Amino acid sequence: MTISDFELPDVGEGLTEAEIVQWHVRPGEPVALNQVLVEIETAKSLVELPSPFEGVIGELRAAEGDTVEVGSVILTVQGAGASDAPDDGAPVAADTGAGAGNEVDAEFESARADASSTIAAAETAEAAADEKPGSVLVGYGVGKAPTTRRKRRTAGGSAASDGAGRDFRGAGAEATKSALAAQTRASRSNEDGPRRLASVPAASAQPVIAKPPIRKLARDLGVDLAQVEPTGLAGETTRDDVLRSAHQASVFKNLETPEPGPVREERHPVKGVRKAIANAMVSSMFTAPHVTLFVDVDATRTMEYVKRLKSSPDFAGVKVSPLLLVAKAVVWAIRRNPTTNAAWTDEEYTIKHYVNLGIAAATPRGLIVPNIKDVNEMSMRQLASAIEQLTLRARDGKTPPSEQQGGTFTITNIGVFGMDSGTPILNPGEVGILALGTIKPKPWVVGDEVQVRQVTTLTASFDHRLVDGDVASRFLADVATIVEEPALLLD
Repeated sequence: MTISDFELPDVGEGLTEAEIVQWHVRPGEPVALNQVLVEIETAKSLVELPSPFEGVIGELRAAEGDTVEVGSVILTVQGAGASDAPDDGAPVAADTGAGAGNEVDAEFESARADASSTIAAAETAEAAADEKPGSVLVGYGVGKAPTTRRKRRTAGGSAASDGAGRDFRGAGAEATKSALAAQTRASRSNEDGPRRLASVPAASAQPVIAKPPIRKLARDLGVDLAQVEPTGLAGETTRDDVLRSAHQASVFKNLETPEPGPVREERHPVKGVRKAIANAMVSSMFTAPHVTLFVDVDATRTMEYVKRLKSSPDFAGVKVSPLLLVAKAVVWAIRRNPTTNAAWTDEEYTIKHYVNLGIAAATPRGLIVPNIKDVNEMSMRQLASAIEQLTLRARDGKTPPSEQQGGTFTITNIGVFGMDSGTPILNPGEVGILALGTIKPKPWVVGDEVQVRQVTTLTASFDHRLVDGDVASRFLADVATIVEEPALLLD
């Protein structure tokens, strides 16, 4: 019988070890090609490792919680046949494991029970297709391929929807459908207002209408969907509605105060992400001499510009925030001050004429800095979409190691925590970092008058071995100029 060894692969540049978080197989169990074997935690991210063999699991040579070296054999497979899968570093389409995104709420179950057998059969087939796992890349996170759903039809061939073409997914009872129809007629009669459903009295309130991914996002952020005002055209709750309700400036107010533990002291090993953060911060702080500058900026026009972009059809379905314009401002300022986008060694320094923009992200596993490659070549909409996807992957713990390597400049948005300013520490390997403070109304002198304006504080730190004070000042002034007048980006 053929016995094949499965060695812990190199899942990222410079990583030499990983911790076994959870085994997904047991000795004696059959295993299929590309079936997930184990979840590991590196210093950068959580990674699911698929099987390059098919056969029967032999021996697990590491326990959950063990830290093993790259190249060590962590399990054996009996009767294994080699696969034609690509090498560890080659991309393969993968599934997110987003089972929560496929769960069905109580209202949806009611609608299904009320539908015809044809619709029920279609729902079953769709659910099976959505949850079928695809192949997974060794050493990388998992991502879900987009799917397209056809409109459900009754046995007679007509769509199960109202006159506007909306499916009755969240309302199973006839009374709820009637209420929805009445609301639709009311909204159509109001020609001056947006086409949204009128409010319903509490006694006949319509159940929350939200897609499964939106419900999962709300759970992750601790948002009660019943308390969220929906803005969708059909009265559904959108992603922006959830994010607006979970504005992180109020996160600290909503945290529960835990009871003290049963022991006087807790001891935790320094490993994984926390160890990587500690080593990086010490290395950066005591290797690169930091110089930090601050400037207050009138961001009123930036906020107006963001509002216009949100209402633009060109940005439909994409999250737009002040961070987007600050990112574009950083790219503009780098082009005018190229030494702020460089790398330094004792032998040489390298000026990079591309921008891999890092966005510092606070995740349940700790601080990580994934970056977006070649943002200098992106349009505003492309960058908005890239920032949104990067943020979602970081929140879900699905940031692949490739996104945490090769950054050239970093932005940290401390304003989402309600902070005005701070002194950011350089991401190792880079010579510049910008901190964006909270944007809030403040008194501001405009001409000879004091007006209430939307004001923020920009803070930038640089490696003083390469970036001189005049260059650092010009860079920060350039970013401030764009924040004050974002229309200059159109030049």
